[in-house]
Amino acid sequence: MALLPILCYPDPRLHTIARPVQAVDERIRTLADDMLETMYDAQGVGLAATQVDVHERLLVFDVSEEHDQPQVLINPEIVWTSEEKHLNSEGCLSVPGIYDGVERFVAVHVRALDARGASRVIEADGLLAVCIQHEMDHLVGKLFVQYLSPLKRGRIKTRMLKLQREARA
Repeated sequence: MALLPILCYPDPRLHTIARPVQAVDERIRTLADDMLETMYDAQGVGLAATQVDVHERLLVFDVSEEHDQPQVLINPEIVWTSEEKHLNSEGCLSVPGIYDGVERFVAVHVRALDARGASRVIEADGLLAVCIQHEMDHLVGKLFVQYLSPLKRGRIKTRMLKLQREARA
């Protein structure tokens, strides 16, 4: 397994729309394993392939308290949403150190393939539902900061660019 570099906002590659995974093969399983290792190393709870500059519909997550329940979703699609929404504080490995409120569905049902290529449906609520919706946004080129006001987004972009300049210096 290998740690992968995580793209940081405002990198334009984060806005790329991911294409469907054509085959669940060893390449995809290795990518999923590398993404999980990268996510755990960065102390995150979810990571989409877009964030590691692979533009295929693959995401990984683990919202367990012990961080011992890794999940892989390939070609996920939301097939049901609750009517109710809730404002949640979210952060993102591609926007490190920034947290803000985003309104999400309280519950979702998601159909996807697992790492073996088997079809499954996940009925998610709470943190799991938020995490899946957040990671699925990445697959369509959307970051949580796009839910924020233009003023907040501008401030975050300025801060991220400053941090990137400082890191290069």
